[in-house]
Order: sequence, then C-alpha cells, then structure tokens
Amino acid sequence: MAKSPLHELAARGQAVWFDTLSRDLVHSGELKKMMDEDAVTGVTSNPTIFQKALSSGDAYDDDLKKLLADTDDPTEIFFSLALQDIRDAADVLRPAYDASNGVDGYVSMEVEPGIAYDTEKTFEQARWIASEVDRPNLMVKIPATMPGLPAIEDCTAKGTSINITLIFSLERYKAVVEAYLRGLERLVASGGDPSKVASVASFFVSRVDSEADKRLDEVGHPELKGKLAIANAKLAYQHYLQEFSSERWAYLEGKGATKQRCLWASTSTKNPEYRDVMYVEELIGPETVNTMPLETIRAFQDHGKVRGDTVLEGVKKARELIENLAEAGVDYDDVTETLEEEGVLKFADSFDQIVESIRAKRATLAAA
Repeated sequence: MAKSPLHELAARGQAVWFDTLSRDLVHSGELKKMMDEDAVTGVTSNPTIFQKALSSGDAYDDDLKKLLADTDDPTEIFFSLALQDIRDAADVLRPAYDASNGVDGYVSMEVEPGIAYDTEKTFEQARWIASEVDRPNLMVKIPATMPGLPAIEDCTAKGTSINITLIFSLERYKAVVEAYLRGLERLVASGGDPSKVASVASFFVSRVDSEADKRLDEVGHPELKGKLAIANAKLAYQHYLQEFSSERWAYLEGKGATKQRCLWASTSTKNPEYRDVMYVEELIGPETVNTMPLETIRAFQDHGKVRGDTVLEGVKKARELIENLAEAGVDYDDVTETLEEEGVLKFADSFDQIVESIRAKRATLAAA
C-alpha cells in the first residue's frame, strides 16, 4: 500500500518533482527527507527561485566572500553559487536516477533568460552549464521560444539533456517534440548514445487559466473560467501519446532513446475559488511529471485524491472548449503568446534582481 497520496501518484507512473531549490534545502537534509516522505524524485529551479534563495538568509555569505576575492562580476558570482547548488542537489538525487535507470532523479538549471531569443548564445550556455555541472542527472532548462527550438535540437544532438520550459500552446509543444526527435535522430546518425539523453517538456498550467479567466470576465463568459489550463494539458498529452507510439519513435527507442515526458509546471492554484490541488488531481497519467511548490505538495499530501489516469478523461470536451473560447471571443493564440512573453520577462526581471542582490550583499560584506 502506498505510504501517502504522493506515493500513490508515483505508483501510477507520474513523477513528483519539487519546484524549489536552495542551499538550505540540500544541506539541511530536507531534500533527502522529501524523497523518502513525499516521493520526490526531481528538482526544478529557475531565476525566480534562485532569486528568493540568494536574497534570504546568510547561507551564501561565506562563498560570496571567497568569490569576491577573485571577481566582482555579479553574473559570474551567481553562476558559481548556483552551479554548486545544482551539483549538490544532483548528488542527493543520484539514487533516484540510478534506481530508475536514468528516467528520474534530475535537477534542472536554466540558461540566462536574457538570451531566450538568441539561438547561438542559448546553445553555448546550455553546453557550458552541462560541462560545469558534470553530472549525468542534470537537465538544462531552455525556454520554448522560436529561437530556443534550434538550440534545443542542437543540444539534444550533442547529448545534452534538456528541460524545455515556458510551453503554453499546443502548436509550440508540437514543435518542441519535433526538436527533440530531430536532435535524437542526429545524435544516432553521428554514432552517439541516445540512452544517455533525457528530456521533459514543461507545459505551464495555472498561468493559462489566470490569463484566460481575465479575458473571459471581460467578454462576459464566466461559465468557461477555470477550464482551459487542464484542457490544454490534456490535449498536449494526446499529442505525446501519438508521437511516442509512432514508427519514427520505435526506431529511436530501438537505439536506446527515452521518451520526452510531459511535465506539468505552474501547478499551484492561483485562484482561491478553485480547489488547491486541481492541477494535480486532473492531470494524473503515466510517463508524466508534476513539479510542485511546497504548498501544493503539502496540500496534496493532506487531501489530494488519486482516482485514476485523469489526464485521459474528457479529451473530447477539451477540444470543444477551445472552440467555445473562440466563439466567446477569447483568442487562444494571443493568450499563449502573451504568456510566453510575460514568462520570459518575469524570469529576466528575477535575474536582474539576482544581480542586484549580489551587489547589495557585496556592499554589506565589504562594509563588515
């Protein structure tokens, strides 16, 4: 019998990842504890998460002092601090990686958001991060912008595991899958080993409802609120099932390649009127990942229900909903394009705040 609701979720084939990373989390033993008690088998990070970690407490002060003796470049200092956290987290998660034969146990590190629209810089930095971390259970996060897609393909072709982030639309998700498949095909053609490469496609959920609900209120159709995010993810999963059961995939799988799982991101509920675990309960399915912040993990452990492979339910209704939104005057493409732009900007702002936090810490430590 499963030890907890999250263990029950994991038993159905959905990996539980923790959407937070900090030095305290790793060094205090809390991450290891969550692996045991909450079925956590992965960690995701982004500039916003690192900004919160760096700006609170003094866990980084000693390393900051050492780094300041060699450089005053805040970006260089950030990467030195962040990459060490990534290495340490990867080491804690390594047993999950080994036990799953490389399917799980990953920690994700994002490229600078300021280069999200620069293919070459994204590729170079992703490869550099992979080299610097030097752990098999690292995934480098690359935003699913149009310029990001060739970088994702090129990194995959070079054997780098990628977490593709900030996916909002079905069309972009299809392009992400295509980039992964092409990258694997190139890797195999060059004599590389695809079994060493893993990938997840991070499909953002709650933010979709936040943006769509606002527009539905404006056009006077509140009856459609709170539905698009889950419908969107369910339709993405249908594409996953189709692409990863094709003859094209069978060839790659025969060479040792692993499926690019759908990862449900942004799964905390933003609207207090909605059930606080709805983006977990309604998107349960095999060969998927749900990355949750602490409040969602705690809520699901307390009252989450695992009632089956819910991601397979209501697919016809999900397709009808997209049509209903258009009839109501809500432009799906504009919703998802807006969210991508805002997502990149939000992470860029957080990275700017990281730089400012390091400058402030530098001044404080210098004065002391």
